[in-house]
Amino acid sequence: MTGPVEKLSLQIDGGSLDCVRFGTGERALVMLPGLTLRGVRESAYPLAWMYRAFAKAYTVYVLDKKDPIPPGYTIRDMAADAACAMGRLGFPQADMLGISQGGMIAQELAIRYPGLVRRMVLGVTASRPNAAMEAAVAGWIEKAEQGRWADMASSMLEQTYSPAYVKKYRLLLPLLSRLGKPQKAGRFIAMAKACLTCGSYPELHKIACPVLVIGAKQDQVVTGRASEEIAERLPCEIYMYEGLGHAAYDEAQDFNQRVLRFLQAGG
Repeated sequence: MTGPVEKLSLQIDGGSLDCVRFGTGERALVMLPGLTLRGVRESAYPLAWMYRAFAKAYTVYVLDKKDPIPPGYTIRDMAADAACAMGRLGFPQADMLGISQGGMIAQELAIRYPGLVRRMVLGVTASRPNAAMEAAVAGWIEKAEQGRWADMASSMLEQTYSPAYVKKYRLLLPLLSRLGKPQKAGRFIAMAKACLTCGSYPELHKIACPVLVIGAKQDQVVTGRASEEIAERLPCEIYMYEGLGHAAYDEAQDFNQRVLRFLQAGG
């Protein structure tokens, strides 16, 4: 059981930031999701179900990005907004799980606001742009600007999930494509562009909290190497999934338990 699923809206610096809260634990877990076509408010119940493994040990806060997104919004700006949101929510420190773009934000949070993060897991993310990421993001932006949302949804699925997963669910692709168009196309494009502003690599040594990096060898979006170089730079513990891609957090049956074991190892 996840307990009640609450949808919150926090006023932050001229905009609002949505948050989904669930779980009954005393400790706070902040989750920072990746780039998606749907906001956390629209995905509240699926998120609570997907991450129900954390609901007993934690009160979970899934943070979205601010709306509206200011011109030139960067990963560092997103981290500042997340830090502000944590202050508004009223807890001084939290464990943190950042996935993909959320992992980029989590790195900046741990660097700029070290007192806010107790332990941190970085899933399938990067600390600086690389050729694979630039190509993937450019393709998504191009399709979004042209209004090709069916192509967008199909492309994102095939780039993020393993070939076996895509083959298994290929008959659902038309349905997923029809559901793919976001309510605010410009917002998606701005968030996609922000991915390419990640640049924590030179400052990773400033992260003082314990970190677990989880990557995937077949990651076509940020590459498995991006996860490895974060772990090398810190240095910290790393686990790499074989045969999985960018959506390892969704496909790997042990992903949540692996995260939970690491976070709770700190007492």
